[in-house]
Parts: sequence; structure tokens; C-alpha cells
Amino acid sequence: MASVHDVAAYILLKGGPMTAMKLQKLSYFSYAYHMAWEEQQLFPERFEAWANGPVAPDLYGQHRGQFQLKAGDVEGDPTSLADDERESVDVVLENFMVHSARELSAMTHAEGPWVQARERAGATGLDRSNEELRDEEIQEYFGALVSVGE
Repeated sequence: MASVHDVAAYILLKGGPMTAMKLQKLSYFSYAYHMAWEEQQLFPERFEAWANGPVAPDLYGQHRGQFQLKAGDVEGDPTSLADDERESVDVVLENFMVHSARELSAMTHAEGPWVQARERAGATGLDRSNEELRDEEIQEYFGALVSVGE
């Protein structure tokens, strides 16, 4: 199984330079859709319901204070992804790279796992929260999106 750092390194390698926020959101959507398609985690690290959407604190620790990131800025091995992991990330990149970091963040705020985690934490607006998003909620929400598209 890949790590969040491996997936982020792969995203930067394939997607080119991007903001740290966009990298976080693409990592989240990769995780979520992989969970829906493969019914398993893409990586073991967790996402938390921060004010600007889901954030993987382990990844954030590597790029904290950096706005723009490029290949090599995240310590991870982009070649370590299994075929099914790479396929999930590639599909997400094909469909989500066109969106800005703000648009991706807004997509996470619409409904679903991030909203549920924020509600559990009692967090509103820009309140801080380290409430984890739950895999079962991610799988249920994104699984429903995938089944609608079939």
C-alpha cells in the first residue's frame, strides 16, 4: 500500500506544479474515489476536517509554509503505487486537474464526509477541527456518486 506521501509525489510528478491546497484536495479525491472503486484505502494516513476542506496532517507537515509545490517537494516514492492505486489517481487527475484549489475545496464543502466530520466536531465557519473523516462515510458517499455515474 502506498503512503499519502507517495500519492502526493505521484500527483506532483503527473500534474506538475500546484498549490499545496490543490495537492491536498487531489490527494483526498484520489483516496475517496479509490475507496469507492476498490473498497479499500489508498493509503493509511487519515484526513481531518479542517476549515478549508479535508487535510492529511501527515502530508501537511511536509509542505507547511509552502504555497506552491513541484515534483520533488514531497518526500515520497511515486513509483511505489500499485497498478490499481495509480489507475485511481490517474482517473482523478484526468477529471479534477481542470479545477482550481478553491473549486476543489468548495466541492468538499457541499456535503458528505467533510460536512459530517465538521458536524461531529461542532465546527462552523473557520473553526479549527481535527475531527477525522471516517472511511465508512467516504465509501458510502463516493460509492453513491460512482453508482449514479454508471
